[in-house]
Amino acid sequence: MQIQVHTDDNIEGGEALADQVEAAVKKALDRFSDQITRVEVHLGDENSQKGGQADKRCMMEARLEGRPPTAVTNHAPSLELAIAGAADKLQKVIESTIGRLRGY
Repeated sequence: MQIQVHTDDNIEGGEALADQVEAAVKKALDRFSDQITRVEVHLGDENSQKGGQADKRCMMEARLEGRPPTAVTNHAPSLELAIAGAADKLQKVIESTIGRLRGY
């Protein structure tokens, strides 16, 4: 499973942020890693320096083998919460998708 991290101009990326994102994605999706070819993560700050209640956005898109991409978005007051929330949402969507494919 390949994990790609992208940030907008308002988020300072870096190796530490990429490591944090990879850890959250692997924790949430590790059991599906043989069925997922790639996960793209897009991080953004929608209000830039103005602040706001839930202005951090994390969009995750997973590509399952032989299926169209599955995407989720989560907004939160911090990047950490946005990442964790998106990873949780993506895990639930993939569990549901794979369950339907297997007939559960």
